[in-house]
Amino acid sequence: MAEVDKSISFDGRDIRLKVGLLAPQAGGSVLIESGDTSVLVTATRAKAREGIDFLPLTVDYEERLYAAGRIPGGIMRREGRPPEKTILTSRLIDRPMRPLFPSWLRDDLQIIAFTLSMDELVPPDVLAVTGASIATLIAQIPFNGPMAAVRVGLVGDDFIINPTYAEIQSGDLDLIVAGSPHGVIMVEAGANQLPEQDIIEAIDFGYEAVRDLIQAQEDLLAEMGLRVVQGEPPEVDLTLSNFIRDRASDEIKKILSQFEYTKAQRDEALEALKEKITIAIAELPEEDEIRVAATANGKGIGNHFKDVTKHLMRRQIIEDKVRVDGRKLDEVRPVSCQVDILPKRVHGSGLFNRGLTQVLSTCTLGTPGDAQNLNDDLQSDQSKRYLHHYNFPPFSVGETKPMRFPGRREIGHGALAERALIPVLPPKEEFPYVIRVVSEVLSSNGSTSMGSVCGSTLSLMAAGVPIIKPVSGAAMGLIKEDDEVRVLTDIQGIEDFLGDMDFKVAGTDTGITALQMDMKIPGLSLEIIAQAIHQAKSARLHILDKMLQTIQQARPDTSPYAPRLLTIKIDSDMIGLVIGPGGKTIKAITEDTGAKIDIEDDGTVTISAVDEGRAKKARNIIQGMTRKLNEGDVYVGRVTRIIPIGAFVEFLPGKEGMIHISQLADYRVGKVEDEVAVGDEVIVKVREIDNKGRINLTRLGIHPDQATAAREAAAVNR
Repeated sequence: MAEVDKSISFDGRDIRLKVGLLAPQAGGSVLIESGDTSVLVTATRAKAREGIDFLPLTVDYEERLYAAGRIPGGIMRREGRPPEKTILTSRLIDRPMRPLFPSWLRDDLQIIAFTLSMDELVPPDVLAVTGASIATLIAQIPFNGPMAAVRVGLVGDDFIINPTYAEIQSGDLDLIVAGSPHGVIMVEAGANQLPEQDIIEAIDFGYEAVRDLIQAQEDLLAEMGLRVVQGEPPEVDLTLSNFIRDRASDEIKKILSQFEYTKAQRDEALEALKEKITIAIAELPEEDEIRVAATANGKGIGNHFKDVTKHLMRRQIIEDKVRVDGRKLDEVRPVSCQVDILPKRVHGSGLFNRGLTQVLSTCTLGTPGDAQNLNDDLQSDQSKRYLHHYNFPPFSVGETKPMRFPGRREIGHGALAERALIPVLPPKEEFPYVIRVVSEVLSSNGSTSMGSVCGSTLSLMAAGVPIIKPVSGAAMGLIKEDDEVRVLTDIQGIEDFLGDMDFKVAGTDTGITALQMDMKIPGLSLEIIAQAIHQAKSARLHILDKMLQTIQQARPDTSPYAPRLLTIKIDSDMIGLVIGPGGKTIKAITEDTGAKIDIEDDGTVTISAVDEGRAKKARNIIQGMTRKLNEGDVYVGRVTRIIPIGAFVEFLPGKEGMIHISQLADYRVGKVEDEVAVGDEVIVKVREIDNKGRINLTRLGIHPDQATAAREAAAVNR
């Protein structure tokens, strides 16, 4: 393939496309670059495997450490298990690509993206998303594209396309918009309580840039003499489908209109009907074309039954504007909340119920040393002080499956809930704890990620975390049949499974903090997206009101079992003094007090202990060691040892000085022991600090007011 280069510019920031240079045996490949960030994306197609009745699409994104000029650590000195960021990027690529492949396609597809070079300005994730579309088009895989993605930032009052890392961090919005010629197909965002209208305008702004990237892909294909391949669906034998539709439609309608049914009752009734039809087909003569069609595909009966159920459920919503549980389109399921359902050894707990969805969130407070180090990232060393983990055990949907490590779905849902809550967390300077929230899905019937946001808000408030504002969330759905559109509030499992959209929106009563939209159709207009966002606000506020009836504000105190934290600031040039040679000094303080001590490069010292008294003791020692002394300062000290020419006094924790025998009294002292003994409490004044840093003390010339002030200060610090 001949090499082709193409470039497109957004506000002076170029995106460069290079085709035909790398990976010639892949089905399609592109090197997509911006700044010094380069991502190689490939798409490869293999023949369908026997018996596959779904699209076997695999998407993998990886970051090579050489891309940032780094050598991996560890014994093997090579990349190991991928960090969460790369898993989330794999999901980011998958989500807008999957709905654009034809529903009939069964070939094995694999999209692989490597970050080969990375600078400190350009994030590679949106480049990888756009690159996946280009590689797929070049591979001539049937695809309803092109598709492209951009990131939108908000700096001041201005939206910008593809902001740098610094602009993302300093701005109030981090929004990714992916779209096709048919409309917006994916949205993901974190925001600092932005109003709904600002989010809508940002999506519109981003889709304008997406259209430019789509046009660039079409131009690239034309230059290469290629076209977008739609593909022809295989011929389908409707014999079995028509039989099931004729036999099942009336019964399915009755089941779907039994609004008093629980999910279990509805599922049981549908399963019984499917089994009845299966038996009827099995009783037909072996040569009957219906039985032959059912035998040819072991999953055919189930798939056709699902198609009929899907069609009838959607028609019921479109025509009657009523859902399978009898709710109106904009109605939220019954909500209930509890806090403190676990003992206080769990620092905070919240239970959130919405319909049959139930999430238990727990909050654990830790010390700065518990922060998650992200140095496996290609960016410079970072750490996370808020961790949100999401677990989805099989019993939550009444199934039995092996328990495994968290999968991509669990990692993605946890990251979304984490993103929703970060904007309302107190600053580190005010609340230095590291916070871990774990959301356990105990029952699932739709929107467990937004249930995790609500349950986690409850657990944070119960744990005494002074969040700026409580956050709630709701998931919106969509049924679209031709020009008929119905937006659904608070979708349940069947509406998610058989619907066209899953649009999760989280925020406070002020604005949005996170959202994530995934589609099962090739695109959606901005008008429908705007309707869903506005409709979600009413649901969020309704749910938030129920939460605040349970707990109105964060508890004033943390759990007695949470560590007590004290924070002080020392001069950075004193850090070595506190740590000591080989860590000897800080280890001695820890052993003496039982407190844990974390020191940051800027001199921030965080001291933690279960007992606040131990933390204060360690604080006093460090303050004493690092306090800058002035001649004339007066302290209360204790005699630690005696030598013939004087007495040593510890007047601050960890800091000693000597009183020469001539400074013990205003008369001649024969022996030091005649005036003081080891353990005596004495009032001393700093007389001199010599050029070697030795501190000379005196008991002479101390005004009574100075002595009183020193005693009061010592009492406070004890």
